[in-house]
Amino acid sequence: MYDVIVVGAGAAGLFASATAGARGLGVLLYERNGRVGKKLRITGKGRCNLTNNCRAEEVLENITSGGRFLRSALCGFTPGDTMEAFESFGVPLKTERGGRVFPASDRAEDVADALLRRALDCGVELRRGRVTDVEVSGGAVSEVVAGDVRERCRAVILCTGGMSYPGTGSTGDGYDIARRLGHTVSPLRPSLVPLTARGGVCAELSGLTLRNVRLRVYGGNGGGKKPQFDGFGELLFTHFGISGPLSLSASALMRERGAAGYRAVIDLKPALDEDVLDARIVRDFRKFSNKNFSNALCDLVPGRLAPVIVGLSGIPPDAKAHSVTREQRAALRGLLKRFTLEITGARPIEEAVVTAGGVSPREIDPKTMRSKLVRGLHFAGEIIDADAYTGGFNLQIAWSTAYAAGRYALTGEREV
Repeated sequence: MYDVIVVGAGAAGLFASATAGARGLGVLLYERNGRVGKKLRITGKGRCNLTNNCRAEEVLENITSGGRFLRSALCGFTPGDTMEAFESFGVPLKTERGGRVFPASDRAEDVADALLRRALDCGVELRRGRVTDVEVSGGAVSEVVAGDVRERCRAVILCTGGMSYPGTGSTGDGYDIARRLGHTVSPLRPSLVPLTARGGVCAELSGLTLRNVRLRVYGGNGGGKKPQFDGFGELLFTHFGISGPLSLSASALMRERGAAGYRAVIDLKPALDEDVLDARIVRDFRKFSNKNFSNALCDLVPGRLAPVIVGLSGIPPDAKAHSVTREQRAALRGLLKRFTLEITGARPIEEAVVTAGGVSPREIDPKTMRSKLVRGLHFAGEIIDADAYTGGFNLQIAWSTAYAAGRYALTGEREV
C-alpha cells in the first residue's frame, strides 16, 4: 500500500512526487517512457525557460485560460519559490530578457536531472510502466492499474501532460482516466503553436527572423476593429506561415475555428510613427537617388524581405528612387506599418508547445488540486484546462499545481 502514486514523470510529476516524498509519504512514481522528463529536456529549444522572474500577479496576467482557478496555487508557490527551489536542487539560474529564467548552463537536461535526484533523495520509488486506469472503492481511489500490475494506494496525482509532442509520452492517457472517473474534459486544442497563412509570401521568406516588430491579430469575436492579440518581439517566417515567440503567443488567444479567419498585421517599424517613417524613406531615397527602387530599400528592411516589399508595393522595380511619388511613398509606408497575412489555421496539436483544454477546473479544488468528485485524486500540470503565454509561465503553472498536489495529498485543508 503506497501513500501516493504519481502518474507521469514529467515536470509536474517529478515535482509533485518530490514534494509528497519530502513530507515522509511513501510515493511511487510511474513513467511510461524509458527516460523521465522527456518533454522537459527539450523545452525552450533544450535550454528550459523554467519560470519567469516576476510576481505571482504578473504570472496571472499572462494566463490565457484558468487564471482565477490558478490564483491560490500561484500565490502558494510563486516564481520566487521556484527559483529558490531549483537553486537548492543545485541548478544555478539566470534571468534574461522579459524576465525569462533559464539554468545558467543553458541545459534543460540539468533541470530534469536535478528534479529526478530530488525525488529519489526524498524516497520516491520510480517505476517504468504505462498506467491505464485508476480504480475507485467507496468513492475514493484504491488502486492504480498498469498492465497486469495493480498497486494499492491512498492517493493518486495525475500528471500525464497534454497531447502535444506525443513522442515524449503525452498521448492523452490521463484524459481518458479522468473521464472514466467522472470528470469533464473540455475540448483539446493546440496552444502556443505556429500559424498557417494563405499565399506564397511566407514560403518565399521561409527562415527569415524579424526582431523588434509588432504583431496585431484581428478576427474572431473581436471582429475587424479591436485586435485579439497585440504584442512586440520576434517573428519567424516558415514554409507554411509564421512561428516564433510572437506567433506562438498570439495562437493562445486564437481559439475559434482552429485559428482560421484571422488577419495577422505586422508593423515592421514599430518605433517610427507614420510621419517619422516617411521622413526616413525620403532620406533613404535621397541617399540612393539614382538607384532603382528595387535596390533602394537595403537600409530599410532585411535583404530577403526587400523583393517581397517591392512586389507588394505596386511601385515599378526599375523606377528611380528620386522619381517615387508622394502617393507611392504613402503606399510603401502603409505596407511597412501594416504587412498583412491572412491566417488559415494552426499547425496540429502534436506541434504545439502546450495543450489548451483538459480537466475542468470547476471540478478541482484550487488550493489542493484535489478532485471534487473522487476522494484522494489530485491533478497537476498540463492535464488541467489552464494555459498561458510563452515566457516560463506554463512551467510555473506546472510547479505551482504540482506543489499544491504534493503538499496536500492525504490531508484536509489544514496546513502541512
